Formats: sequence, structure tokens, C-alpha cells
Amino acid sequence: MSKAKSAGALVAFMWFAYFLNYCDRQAVFSMFPSLKADLKMTDQELGLVGAMFLWVYAFGCPISGYLGDRFSKRLLVVFSLVVWSIVTIGTGLLASGAMLLVMRAAMGVSESLYMSSAVALTASAYPAARRSRAVSMLMTGQIAGTVAGSWFGGWMADRGQWREAFFALGAVGVLYALPYFAFLRRVEEPQADKGSTTAGITFTALARSRTFLLLCVVFPVFVFGIWLLYGWLPAFLHDKFSLNQAGAAFNATVFLQTATFIGVISGGMIADALFNRTKAARFWLMVTGLALSAPCIHLLGNSDTLLVTRIAATGFGLFSGLFIANIFPAAFDVVSADARATAVGVLNFFGAIMSGFATLFGGMWKQTLGIDRLLSMTAIAYLVAGAALIIGIKFLFPRDLAHTPA
Repeated sequence: MSKAKSAGALVAFMWFAYFLNYCDRQAVFSMFPSLKADLKMTDQELGLVGAMFLWVYAFGCPISGYLGDRFSKRLLVVFSLVVWSIVTIGTGLLASGAMLLVMRAAMGVSESLYMSSAVALTASAYPAARRSRAVSMLMTGQIAGTVAGSWFGGWMADRGQWREAFFALGAVGVLYALPYFAFLRRVEEPQADKGSTTAGITFTALARSRTFLLLCVVFPVFVFGIWLLYGWLPAFLHDKFSLNQAGAAFNATVFLQTATFIGVISGGMIADALFNRTKAARFWLMVTGLALSAPCIHLLGNSDTLLVTRIAATGFGLFSGLFIANIFPAAFDVVSADARATAVGVLNFFGAIMSGFATLFGGMWKQTLGIDRLLSMTAIAYLVAGAALIIGIKFLFPRDLAHTPA
């Protein structure tokens, strides 16, 4: 198999595992009405379902990133797949809201092992000028998994079979681990210089990149809005437009995620095309994504009809895709190759911490402040984050790019 075909096959195998990753984590959000009734949970407790996963996931990401830079990324991603699939099966057996929180915490630990190594392994198979395109293809697995997991979870919950949904999703993951491992055994991965990837040296090197530190501030702002939508948009539409759970999940995901798919693919291709003209291309596309996503996320919470809500979701997905496609490749422009997995882990740490607050605040303030006002406040935060990135491009990026090996 040629190197190009091997790299393409790697993306395909990584994509399906990432697809399962998001199916398993997202299905629960479209089941909230059923879980609230069957497990006697409050809105605040349901908010904790998302927060528990994300906070545990957050603390696992820097550790898993460091492990990925020091040991085998191939083994880590397969091990992660097997464990989170078993946890998914176990979720179907729970009998209380407290046990659901425990299983979501276990899901956070298992899935944190995947992301850092998956992105770094994919990026290492491609040169810098094609890196955004490769990573954006992998990111579409997140989009497809969100749609499929949310719809399937809502559909099964409407049938009174939410437990069986978890059994089915987990079983697919366990079975997929066999061909996944068989393929990855043949994939070469860069050997880490263990002397240069000790924890202290790696994290110190990341801290020296002021542009990377700025990304650690901007990324959480962006994902706050994403997870507010992921966690609460199905329930918000269920209540606002009197939809059933499957219909709410469909409207909360299909328009948003289909457009995100287009935005992610386009964002990766545009960034790679502009990279030779300006090394800051990925950063400028993230600025564009934030600026154009802001009015859309406001409209998502404040439209009066389902049609306008769908249009706003489509716009948000399209423009947010520009950011999603380029956040990790942009970070790789200002950090060394032997710290890439750690960089992804650190970014995910800050992002997941803030994402946990998004799902929690949605539950806490659903009846008082309201999801609609939370989305409007997030729109303002997006504009501030975009302005901060522009300042970073002008004053921080040139120095950090010059000090980063190609």
C-alpha cells in the first residue's frame, strides 16, 4: 500500500472509532425526558450528567496526551475504544441517577485516552500543508456521531428502550476493536524521544508558546456554546415546539451537524490552500468562524419558529466548522511535533472544564435565566474571543511560529 493510501486508510479507521466515541457520549442527551421520568432525576441532576463526564474527561486529557507522546498512540486508542464501549453497555444496566453519574465519570476517563493520540497520530501521517484537511476529515466523525447517537438515543427512548440503545452501541464498539487493532498494528508511528518528553519539559515547552496559551483561553469559550447546544438543544426544542424526543433530537442535530460537516471540510481545505500565502491562515479562519457563529447562536435561542431555528442551526454549523477544522492544526503550528498529543490534551482539558459548566448551567438556569439568554450571552463571548485572536495573530503568532520547528 502506498504512503498516501495508507494515510487515507488511517483516517478512515480513526474516523469510525471517533464516530462511535460521539455516538456513545451523545445518545444520553436525547434521552433526558425518559431518564427524568424513569430515574426520577431533576433538571439540575441531568445537567450534572454532562458536567460529570466533561470534568472527568478534562482532567484525563493532559495525562493521556502526555502518555500518547511518550508511549504508543496506537495501543492507547484501541484500549480507549474497548473500555468506553464496555462502559456504554454498563450504562444500560443502571437503576438510579447516582449510578448514571458514576458511569458518565467512567466514560470520561475512558474517552479521554482517545482524542489526543487520535489527532496527533492522524496529523503525523501528513505534511504541514495538508494537515488541516486530514484533521478536518477526522473531525467529521464527531459530527456524524453526534447526529447518529442523538437520533438513535431519542428514537429508542421514545420506544421505551433506552437501555437497549446503550447495549447496542457498546456492542458495536467492542466488535470494531478487532479490525481496528489489526489495521493499526501495521501503522508506523514516530518514536518519541523519551528524554525530551518528560512531563516537566513537555508542559514547559507548551507554556513558552504565548499563542498556544491564547488558544487555551479562546477554545473553552467556543466549546461552551457547542456543549450548551449538544446538552440542552434537544430538550429546549422538545419544550418550546412540543416535539417528541426523536423529533427534538433530529431538529437539534441534523441541520446543525450537516452544516458543520460542510464547514469543517471547507475549513480544512481553505486553510491548507491559504497556508502557503500566510502561515496565520488557520488562525484567521478561526476568527471568521467565531464572528459569524455569534449571531447564529443568538438566533438559535431566540427564534419564534422551527423554520428559523433550523436556518440558525445551519448557519452556526457552517461557520463553527471553520473553527473546529483548524483549532488543533493551528496549535501544531506553534508547538513542536513531539508535544502534539500533549497540546491536544491540554486544549481539551480547558475546553472540557468549561463545557461541563455549559451543561450544568443549562440545567441550573433552564427555568430562571433560560437557555435562550444563555445562548445570547455566549454570542457576545464569541465576539470577544474573536477579537482576542486578532490581537494574538498580530503580536504573538510571528514570534512563536519562528521558534517552532517545521
